[in-house]
Amino acid sequence: MFARLREDISNVMQKDPAARSSLEVLLCYPGIHAVAIHRLSNRLWKGGFTTLARWLSHWGRWLTGIEIHPGATIGRRVFIDHGMGVVIGETADVGDDCTIYQGVTLGGTALNRAKRHPTLERGVVVGAGAKVLGPFTVGAGANIGSNSVVIKEVPAGATAVGIPARMILQEDDKRREEQAARIGFSAYGVTQGANDPLSTALHRLIDHVAMQDRQIERLEESVRRLGGQVGDLVEPLDAGKLNRMVD
Repeated sequence: MFARLREDISNVMQKDPAARSSLEVLLCYPGIHAVAIHRLSNRLWKGGFTTLARWLSHWGRWLTGIEIHPGATIGRRVFIDHGMGVVIGETADVGDDCTIYQGVTLGGTALNRAKRHPTLERGVVVGAGAKVLGPFTVGAGANIGSNSVVIKEVPAGATAVGIPARMILQEDDKRREEQAARIGFSAYGVTQGANDPLSTALHRLIDHVAMQDRQIERLEESVRRLGGQVGDLVEPLDAGKLNRMVD
C-alpha cells in the first residue's frame, strides 16, 4: 500500500508543476487522499463488507469532494487533479496513468446491475466538467475535452469534444495538413487538437473548394495556351476570409 502511495506522489510530482515537494502532495492533494481511501474501501467491498465499504467511501467524499464507488476499479498512477465534484461509478474501470480533472462524471445510464459505467484505458485524459456516460470504452491515450458529454466509444488516440461529443482523430488532422501543403494553400486556424469538430469540418470544406479553385485556374491557363477563349467565371473563393469567419 505504501509503495503505491509513493508511486502516486511521484506521479503527481511529474505531472503537476505546482507541486513543490512530496510532503506537500501528501498533505494537500485531495486526489491522493481519495485514491488511497478508495483502495481501502475497494478491499472491503471485495471482501463482502459492502456497507462498511460504502460508509468509508462516503467519508472519503466528505473529506475530499471526490466520490469513488468502492466497487470501481482504479489503476496505478491515476491522477485526480483538484478533484472537487468528481464522481466515479460502481462499474467504472480507470486504467493506469489516467488523469481526471474536477467536475468529471464517469456515470451510467442503465438501471440494471450489469456493467453500466465507462472503461478508460491507459493514459486517458478527461477534462474538467466532462461527463462520460455508459458502458463503453475510451481507448488508450484518448482525450476528453472539458465540459464534453461522451455517450459512445472513443477510439484510441482520439479527442472527443462537444455535446454530444464528436471525435477528432489526430491522423485526420495530419492528413489534412499534408493535403494543404500539396496544393499550396496554407490552412488557417485548424491544427491538431482543434476544439470544435464542426468548425474543423467547415475548414476542410473551405480548403476543398479552395483546391478546386486552383485546379480551375490551371485549366483556364491551359485552355488559353491552346488558343481557346475562357469566359468570366465567378469570383474565386477567399478562403482566408471564410476561415476567419468560421473560427
